[in-house]
Amino acid sequence: MNKKILGGALAGAMLLALVGCASGGDDSAGGAKDPSDIVVGFAQVGAESGWRTANTKDIQSAFKDAGIELKFSDAQQKQENQIKAIRSYISQQVDVIAFSPVVESGWDAVLKEAKDAGIPVVLTDRAVDSKDDSLYESFLGSDFVLEGQKAGEWLVNEYKDTTEPVKIMQLEGTTGAAPAIDRAEGFAEAIKDDGKFEVVASQTGDFTRAGGKQVTEALLKSNPDVDVIYAHNDDMGLGAIEAVEAAGLKPGTDIKIITVDAVKDGMQALADGKINYIVECSPLLGNQLVDVVKKVVAGEPVEKRILTEETTFDQEQAKAALPDRKY
Repeated sequence: MNKKILGGALAGAMLLALVGCASGGDDSAGGAKDPSDIVVGFAQVGAESGWRTANTKDIQSAFKDAGIELKFSDAQQKQENQIKAIRSYISQQVDVIAFSPVVESGWDAVLKEAKDAGIPVVLTDRAVDSKDDSLYESFLGSDFVLEGQKAGEWLVNEYKDTTEPVKIMQLEGTTGAAPAIDRAEGFAEAIKDDGKFEVVASQTGDFTRAGGKQVTEALLKSNPDVDVIYAHNDDMGLGAIEAVEAAGLKPGTDIKIITVDAVKDGMQALADGKINYIVECSPLLGNQLVDVVKKVVAGEPVEKRILTEETTFDQEQAKAALPDRKY
């Protein structure tokens, strides 16, 4: 009789424990978490360009409007600073970590730390080269290879009636960064079938205006007869314009210039005829990132790769778009 009573008591205790487990954790079982209770840690690359500044402002504004707390850090273009920030977010047990990687490689260890801590990671703007894509939930950003291809396709069309050699100077982004690698790859793919195109010099300007000017000044001394400058972003292209003018040449005429981004300063230079063509790379990722974060926190599925919608601009299109340009 005592055994039966004891057995019944144990069974009841187990049932209560099961009920307790099922009803605990109101966020996982009780629907989506309230936005005001969500905390996101964001590790930005830095403030190396007009594009990045616009990207930061848009993300901060979008999270503020959504009522989601955003912890923000500026890595000043140093990977070690981003890793330090991510580890800080892990120790703070934020709900989601988002970041735009300075470079592609070297993230597996810290991303595994986040995964082990149960904190989902969202990549924005730039990708990582990890073979384990379970280390992050989604990558939101542009197709950098396609951007390079668009730049190359414009060049091929621009010189379609020319048989003379076309010498190209390439201003690369930060060494090891996804946009630098991919924009170079896409561009090379687009021009490879036409033998008249030759990249005679290619060097990093680190995505900065000062870097673009410095590199162009140096490369023009050894390549004074260059026909085209292809810059991986507007800021380096704007720096190149200064160097071309300092050399007594007319940018956009004596040397054609192609850039990527379409920030307001770049668009103005395009409207003024100092840049010939711009491939857009939109920095306005804030609202899309907020949407991804909400879905991830709610346990809803998200696409592994989310593309931003972008276009291209020639001079007349830039003039038409400038009055309403947000960045």
